[in-house]
Amino acid sequence: MDNFITNPYLNVAVRSLAVYLFMLVAIRLTGKKELSQLNTTDVVLILLISNAVQNAMVGSSTSLSTGLMAAGVLFLTNFGIKKLMYNNKKIRNLILSRPEILIHNGTLDTENLHKLGIDEDEIQESMREHGVDKIKDVKLAMLEIDGSISVISQTDNHLTQTYYKRRKQRKTLERVN
Repeated sequence: MDNFITNPYLNVAVRSLAVYLFMLVAIRLTGKKELSQLNTTDVVLILLISNAVQNAMVGSSTSLSTGLMAAGVLFLTNFGIKKLMYNNKKIRNLILSRPEILIHNGTLDTENLHKLGIDEDEIQESMREHGVDKIKDVKLAMLEIDGSISVISQTDNHLTQTYYKRRKQRKTLERVN
């Protein structure tokens, strides 16, 4: 049953596509925060999964051409899914989900935090990264679709500082409310 397609390259292509789709669904079901906030156990999991699915994609073949075929299918599938997400809002929402509110006007949304598996220490860390000391000073904190946490602070002089944290880059914008 494992080799239901007789052409070895087509067999690798179909297997690779199946593994890609499985991983996409598995990551989506386990939570979006996992992608940008990796800890040691997450890295170990990714390494073990990559080793576990290798044989599922290429079978017993260890040839260079088979490995390149599997990698090519993964790249093409990823490219195709990104194009579909860009062109189709329903598919984008299915795969990426939506941003979630974590703090609104200085109040933690504990129900949302629990649902998303985010503890208060993670919120405090993100606030410190954004230069905010106290939860009551946060106008809005969001778990973004890429897994990062953005924080908008409120100050006494009604000047709002917005910090965007995206892949180790931080831009600061200042505007008056």
